[in-house]
Amino acid sequence: MTNDETSRDAAEIVAAKWQSVLEMDPDLIDPVVPRIAYAHPRLRELYPIVSHGTLYFSRCIQFPWSQDVGTMFTQTEGGYLVRRASDKTALGVTETMQEAMDLIAANLPEGSGPAIDGTSHDLTP
Repeated sequence: MTNDETSRDAAEIVAAKWQSVLEMDPDLIDPVVPRIAYAHPRLRELYPIVSHGTLYFSRCIQFPWSQDVGTMFTQTEGGYLVRRASDKTALGVTETMQEAMDLIAANLPEGSGPAIDGTSHDLTP
């Protein structure tokens, strides 16, 4: 299999996963969250994961997923905290979901591209 074929397969898996997330029951995730994330071209290339009502992004499609991409968390006092799990860095606080997704995209690890067919161990640092 060539690199182009592998990339295409990973892209197809990511696209199918996004379709699944976009169609999730509103009891699992607020449907606005994945719609806003999906509208962002750089985030749409990442593998989406939903857990406990939160949308996470991975740079790989297999477990263990990467944890070096920011995640948006709703704050009780309003706004959104964007935090990266890998080093527990708070990337910032925003007023809107759109701003939070823009902040996540702006802080993607250098060299980030479409999610790879592999695990976090297969990513280059």
